[in-house]
Amino acid sequence: MRHQLTGNAGLYHVARELSRRGWHVMPTVRNARGADLYAATDDEIRVLPIQSKALAKRSPVPLGGSLDTLRSYWWVITINANTASPTCYIMTKEEVKAAAHRGVNDAGKVSYWLQPKSYALSIYEEAWDRLGSPDPEEVLPTE
Repeated sequence: MRHQLTGNAGLYHVARELSRRGWHVMPTVRNARGADLYAATDDEIRVLPIQSKALAKRSPVPLGGSLDTLRSYWWVITINANTASPTCYIMTKEEVKAAAHRGVNDAGKVSYWLQPKSYALSIYEEAWDRLGSPDPEEVLPTE
């Protein structure tokens, strides 16, 4: 149950931060495949799929048994999600894949993780501007 509360705290913190920056944010059905949130411009010309990963502390992010199943273009990793001062790291799916750590357990099962040393970097920390602006008057980055 605590894990689910951490996920919710992180998800809604990300939604709040995006809303504060002018995005219209729509959470998806929890535990569905794909994005956890969609952020859209006023005119819905631009919609960003976002995967939210929330952690109670700075720890590895589980990515599953295959990097081929990662979907959302944007990833937001929130650490200290249950506190009054969460920190977010904004990455692309390709950055997540490139930084993923491969592990094999005693039974031979492969799993991938994103280690804190790979995501908790200043270039990703609170880097909301990487998503571009929802303002149609501003030049948008190419995805």
